[in-house]
Amino acid sequence: MSSNKHETGLNPGLEQASDEVKLAVDLIYLLETHEIAPEVALAALEIVSKDLQAKIAKG
Repeated sequence: MSSNKHETGLNPGLEQASDEVKLAVDLIYLLETHEIAPEVALAALEIVSKDLQAKIAKG
């Protein structure tokens, strides 16, 4: 998982968090720093979710 300064700088306890939580924090940080509208972010995440589900289904 990434070791971005925003993770440890904002919440030292995040180092103990699961990979899913760390990734979620990274994604939120990325979306907020690039000022992505929440509606656009959700639509993009739906596309990503469908893509990943298809990859999992293929094995």
